[in-house]
Amino acid sequence: MTETGKGILAMISAAGLWGISPLYYKLLSHIPAAEVMAHRTVWSLVFFAGLLAFQGRLGEMGSVLRNPRRFGLIVLASLMVSTNWFLFIYATLTERNTETSLGYYIYPLVAVFVGRFAFGERLGVAQWLSVSLAAGAVAVLAFGLGALPWISLTLAATFSLYGVIKKLLPVGPIVSVTCEVLVAVPITLAVLFWLYARGEVNLTYSTVDMLLLIASGPITAFPLILFTIAARRVPMTTVGLLQYLNPTLQFFCAVVLFGEIFTPYHQIAFPMIWIGLAIYSVATLRQDRVARRASMAVVGVSTQVTNSAKEASAKP
Repeated sequence: MTETGKGILAMISAAGLWGISPLYYKLLSHIPAAEVMAHRTVWSLVFFAGLLAFQGRLGEMGSVLRNPRRFGLIVLASLMVSTNWFLFIYATLTERNTETSLGYYIYPLVAVFVGRFAFGERLGVAQWLSVSLAAGAVAVLAFGLGALPWISLTLAATFSLYGVIKKLLPVGPIVSVTCEVLVAVPITLAVLFWLYARGEVNLTYSTVDMLLLIASGPITAFPLILFTIAARRVPMTTVGLLQYLNPTLQFFCAVVLFGEIFTPYHQIAFPMIWIGLAIYSVATLRQDRVARRASMAVVGVSTQVTNSAKEASAKP
């Protein structure tokens, strides 16, 4: 198998694992979301730190955390990803995976909008149309349900801002995520024990529950590692398109397997999002194709110039 093939397989695997993760968290629906979140953070730290120790790279964390600017970005990234993780767990445990699916569908369009104002990236007509359709879908749901789909919007916003922060953070993905969960662990544990003191959690688990909670570490880690493998081997355009598998599987879990309510307003809003994503994807593929042709043309001209120079120098 080629390196590109391995990357595509890794991306499909990562998106697939993210997409079916609601099935795993449903098994823990009798445990409060704060407890599940605390365990996910702790066992993710154990797994990632163990991986870095195995690679002999634990020392890289110290250099990141001692740098004031990088530490500040790590704290912000930790806040974004922790909020995202908690809301996903909360939505799954409260039978609101339709909202998480919508959130991850509109994420690419929110990311485009954020890129416009955070990095001054220009938006074409197709991109503006895609963003407008996403905004229209949110408006339809807000009108029909009598409230903004805040879980969807917060998931999309936190993941978009997380991407912005990661773009500014010159640190490898595994080291970065390990530092992020390290920063989050004291906060999540403090919240957990505060809830325990109030009698809102009991911290007693069956053997099966404990094993499932421990498994949250690898379940969090493996898709991120697979995503990293994919990002190194596959064009980002392909990575972006394959990521739609994640919300599609979440949508399937929510509507088909969990039987969540899918109102007429959802039936209007979701197709609007899908159309917006289709327009965005086609425009992105065209831009990528034009960029590749331009790059090949530059290489061709450079080669011709080099050959001409060699021929000229070879003449007596």
